[in-house]
Amino acid sequence: MINDKGDDSLRCMEIWGGNQAFDNAVSVHGIDAWVYSRPYRGDRAGGDIHYVSTCGHGHIARFSVADVSGHGASVGEVSGQLRGLMRKYINMLDQSRFARALNKKFKALADAGCFATALLTSYYAPTDELFVCNAGHPPPLWYRAEIDTWQYLTFDCRSDGSLVTNLPLGVIEPTQYQQFGVRLGRHDLVLIYTDALIEAADPDGNLLGAEGLLSLAGKIKASAPEEVSAGLLTLLDTYSGGAEPDDDVTLIVLHHNAADPPRLGVGEYLTVLGKVFGLVRV
Repeated sequence: MINDKGDDSLRCMEIWGGNQAFDNAVSVHGIDAWVYSRPYRGDRAGGDIHYVSTCGHGHIARFSVADVSGHGASVGEVSGQLRGLMRKYINMLDQSRFARALNKKFKALADAGCFATALLTSYYAPTDELFVCNAGHPPPLWYRAEIDTWQYLTFDCRSDGSLVTNLPLGVIEPTQYQQFGVRLGRHDLVLIYTDALIEAADPDGNLLGAEGLLSLAGKIKASAPEEVSAGLLTLLDTYSGGAEPDDDVTLIVLHHNAADPPRLGVGEYLTVLGKVFGLVRV
């Protein structure tokens, strides 16, 4: 158990985190999650990092990925250091501050030219909201069960003009990061992934791209969330003609089961909610 003493800290417990091969599932209040990660060409460790934790009396769950430039064992050490930073600063519920802390420290430790994209999310069970901060990472896909439609989960975060906004970690210090929130419906899905998916190429060298990935997602049986990762990887394998991915591959599938969290007292509820600040709800 980690306890940061900052004003916006929470007691958070890591469930999983790392940059090695992984394939497992977990359920927390309101969310079922499946995490799949495979380093490049079977290396022991790679440049993709997955991180899952639960905080605040089980009312908050965090699901994050980061992707260090390069792939496989050649960047395994750097990605391991970034995972350590994520563990150190995970208690910051305001993910814009979390991202700024990661960027500052990663900029200091990484070699010149090394950078990492990151997608940081927090699910707040009492209000069914998912909060997202994107540091130059491919945007997650959102399946909206009520209208049976996949779309990208994005928001036009504006800078105040004084700092650049939402760049990958390690590019420029300081960088401003912003977060936004959406309310999930029952049986909605959120698919978090690294860029190996959109950079998959067919036998003629044509990249799948963002629109191609959205099209493939539409072919998946969304009513069986436990099969989403395997189904999408099968479609990608078909698209690429069976070619091995040219990068580390990581997928996190979130299924919103909308289960009610344990009740908090009024004081506890306001304390937890009060730590969520600087948010834009869409």
